[in-house]
Amino acid sequence: MFERIKKFIKNGYYDVKLHTRKRMIERNIKIREVKEAIENGAIIEEYLDDKPLPSYLIYGKTSQMRPIHVVVAVDEEVVAIITVYEPDPDKWIDFTKRR
Repeated sequence: MFERIKKFIKNGYYDVKLHTRKRMIERNIKIREVKEAIENGAIIEEYLDDKPLPSYLIYGKTSQMRPIHVVVAVDEEVVAIITVYEPDPDKWIDFTKRR
């Protein structure tokens, strides 16, 4: 699944939800950073029972080594970027496991 997500992102088959755009502005996260984090990252949690589509939490770092979490949902044609944030080190062990 992760290779599919990366391919969709690389080829521009993604949708950034309005809520996500607002949060990205508030958190000063650029779409370039989101794409870098996905390209260099890994799925750290799966939410297979999410509706309307299963979703995945991806952890990766930007080219500037900024840690980013990205939640995405995937259908047959596009990746929906649900939310994006810089993980709180007090809540995460190595940004990959919840405390």
